Amino acid sequence: MNKKIAVIGLGYVGLPLAVEFAKKYPTIGYDINLSRVDELNKGFDHTLEVKEEHLKQVVVSNVENVEKIDKGLICTMNVEDIRSCNFYIVTVPTPTDKNKKPVLTPLIRASESIGRVLKKGDYIIYESTVYPGVTEEECVPVLEKESGLSYNQDFFVGYSPERINPGDKLRTVTKILKVTSGSTPYAAQVIDELYKEVITAGTHLAPSIKVAEAAKVIENSQRDINIAFVNELAKIFNLLKIDTHSVLEAAETKWNFLPFKPGLVGGHCIGVDPYYLAQKAQEAGYHPEIILSGRRLNDDMGKYVASEVVKLMVNRSLPVLGSNVLMLGITFKENCPDIRNTKAIDIYQELKSYNVNIDVYDPWANSKEVKNELGFELIEYPGQNYHSVILAVAHNEFLEVDWRAKLIDDGILYDVKGVLNLDDIDARL
Repeated sequence: MNKKIAVIGLGYVGLPLAVEFAKKYPTIGYDINLSRVDELNKGFDHTLEVKEEHLKQVVVSNVENVEKIDKGLICTMNVEDIRSCNFYIVTVPTPTDKNKKPVLTPLIRASESIGRVLKKGDYIIYESTVYPGVTEEECVPVLEKESGLSYNQDFFVGYSPERINPGDKLRTVTKILKVTSGSTPYAAQVIDELYKEVITAGTHLAPSIKVAEAAKVIENSQRDINIAFVNELAKIFNLLKIDTHSVLEAAETKWNFLPFKPGLVGGHCIGVDPYYLAQKAQEAGYHPEIILSGRRLNDDMGKYVASEVVKLMVNRSLPVLGSNVLMLGITFKENCPDIRNTKAIDIYQELKSYNVNIDVYDPWANSKEVKNELGFELIEYPGQNYHSVILAVAHNEFLEVDWRAKLIDDGILYDVKGVLNLDDIDARL
């Protein structure tokens, strides 16, 4: 079979995968964001997941006929450009709404677009995180309706959950073992072999699409629950005036103790996926207690940090109303420009409710994106004489600065991530 790949959605997940397939096959990257398509065709990735030199090696620009390339990546907004493909890989976002309910709209829209160009013998593989059943119960009917073709007769479907770790330059897409699945035994083998050609870490063929879907949501739900546990420990130990990180270091000397750390839990996976599993559980008539309680606890940590800083300021007779605070970091994780579902914003908003003046400094975040999405301006560089400095995100750049020098006398240095020298800080989570 001559393979021609279409990757639908060129974000943190889709682009690295498209680049790897483009090294071997003609690959069309389809996205509805014009600025994103333009920057990629110029060889630049603002997410920093793909190095500029690697992107320029595979991007094919100014092609009049997309059917004439034998390998390489073409990025486009024209859905007709993917008509000649026979493998469609969907990597669009699956967020939640303000009520924490799953939003499948991007997935349905992607399925509609594919359905309009679908042909007999084609394969559609979904990578977007969903609850068990979405691929076959929500997406397949859309494909059938738009194409007029029959599922498992004319076209085949698979699910292979994305396993991208944004900002991680060691565990890149090819080095993380990939779970695969297909709608028939033969389709499953075809899809598994396709991924084996680019995933050097290997693959795990799941027995069904629903098993693969469920595996994805429990991966991040498990991490969420474990982090919620240590976050609760941090709250307890802070009341007992015991340093949480010292307790964890002692406990980690036992071989089977799980080394989780307290912190803010955001991003597009851990902070979202548990709600997808909870939604399906509730539809089945079960109310998930541990999953949702862990989510509630983790969602509250930004407010908790802000309240702890305020208490420390009050205890030192520092003013709160009108005080000047520096917050270090606004992205959802260290050494990464991604601000999606960042929980650092919760610290900012809670402090704002106390009428605090807050400078936010983050050399990794895009200033325009922060302004558009979060509603405030980043500062170019920190000033002096702050009443408090809060390290919210552990970017490497922040570990090399003497932040106490930015404080007034008796000012508070609070370390959310537990990465600064213990002798230099006033408190940490």
